[in-house]
Amino acid sequence: MTGATVWLTGLPSAGKTTIARALADRLRAEGRRVEVLDGDEIRTFLSAGLGFTRADRDTNVQRIGFVAELLARNGITTLVPVIAPYADSRTAVRERHRAEGTPYLEVHIATPVEVCSERDVKGLYAKQAAGEISGLTGVDDPYEQPEAPDLRIASHTQTVPESAAALHGLLTERGLA
Repeated sequence: MTGATVWLTGLPSAGKTTIARALADRLRAEGRRVEVLDGDEIRTFLSAGLGFTRADRDTNVQRIGFVAELLARNGITTLVPVIAPYADSRTAVRERHRAEGTPYLEVHIATPVEVCSERDVKGLYAKQAAGEISGLTGVDDPYEQPEAPDLRIASHTQTVPESAAALHGLLTERGLA
């Protein structure tokens, strides 16, 4: 089976991990080998010690991109729900995949910051508003939206199963599911 990396980028609490996990369940039920490289888990196990400076965020994204490409090259559909706020970091990951001949799809989970702030899954928006943290992506740190993603999902206007189905449709269309 052909592997691929599917990078889901978007603001904190946009729905990236939720959609990735729903898609992973569907792909596994179809007999696919799938891994989800969740940004929070990677920060704990692979990028411990990195902060949230631009350089540290870039290093984190490049590490994740390396692991994703390695898995995908070996036949695993690798779902990567990671903010990756900077376009140049995401482009570098895409180029690494292109150089290795490994399929790569960029999916923008395009949820408005107001909706993400209401969801506030990890309490980050509340902490930022209270002055307890700074550098929150999309609020007081930049988020560069993808200009031409392979797919843009408005998770605030459709259900998780609908979002996962749209992404599954893209994988099928590209011969990757």
